[in-house]
Amino acid sequence: MSTTISKTENLVEMIERMPPDSVLTQHGVSWDDYEELLESVGEASGLRISYDDGTLQIMTVSFKHEKFVRTIERMVDLVSLRLRIKVLFYGSATMKKHRNKKGAEPDACFYVEKADLVGTKDDFDLNTDPPPDVVVEIDLHHDSLSKFPIYAALGVPEIWRYEEQVLTIHHLREGKYVASEASLSLPLFTGVVLTEFLARIPKQDQYNILLAFEEWLKTQQQ
Repeated sequence: MSTTISKTENLVEMIERMPPDSVLTQHGVSWDDYEELLESVGEASGLRISYDDGTLQIMTVSFKHEKFVRTIERMVDLVSLRLRIKVLFYGSATMKKHRNKKGAEPDACFYVEKADLVGTKDDFDLNTDPPPDVVVEIDLHHDSLSKFPIYAALGVPEIWRYEEQVLTIHHLREGKYVASEASLSLPLFTGVVLTEFLARIPKQDQYNILLAFEEWLKTQQQ
């Protein structure tokens, strides 16, 4: 008796063979196949899966990639605690809308202005909940620009994108992202400030980077 291998099983097998910092793109993938794949792999660390009306993109990330993500999250966390600004972190949680046939997993995302609307939820549903105020994309070996139309369709107001040693902040304006100087949700963070501290990663450990950021933060509170 022959056994039929489903498209999802084939995709899972391919994912298991992918090295860090690689990309797999598949066309002609149905929404049901996309959702089935998400169920199969769950919120797997080291994976970023996006879907845009039939095109599925799977990215694997390395420890080096995650160092940049964690540093940004901890800097935001310091600002949140020091300035008493509520920030709720949802990591690389899946964001999707069946109606739009679009879905994505950022490197990080968090709520600031809309934090009270999600409150104590373990996850969020974009069919009923607002999108995160900020998503973060670290482009060391990948190009996240193909995900921008997905985020726009999902209504994400702000993207922080790090590419070629520069972090650029993008605001959603009339359906497109426009480069801007500072964050709307956390104005203390500018592209210049974030770039400056991320540039320390190859030379300093995370602890010392955060100490330096904390000292800088004190000067902004005076």
